[in-house]
Amino acid sequence: MKNFIARRNNPRKQFGQGMTEYIIIVALIAVAAIGVYALFGKTIRNQVAGLAGEVAGTGSSTAVTAAGTAASDAATAANKDKKMSSYGSGN
Repeated sequence: MKNFIARRNNPRKQFGQGMTEYIIIVALIAVAAIGVYALFGKTIRNQVAGLAGEVAGTGSSTAVTAAGTAASDAATAANKDKKMSSYGSGN
């Protein structure tokens, strides 16, 4: 009977369960980040390019303009109706 109670209160199992939950949460955050980057990737790249240009002391108006264009394109794509009938076209 003592062996059964000792096995039930094994802290290593609880540590393994906590680690598994942590891994699942990190995986969900990674999937969400991939989705956001897929939607706004071009905008993010252009914003970073504009920031790098400003830090370097060179003009970055081209990158900032490209970021604005990419943002408006992303907003247009987000406003489109997506249904099962249009799943395979223009994703």
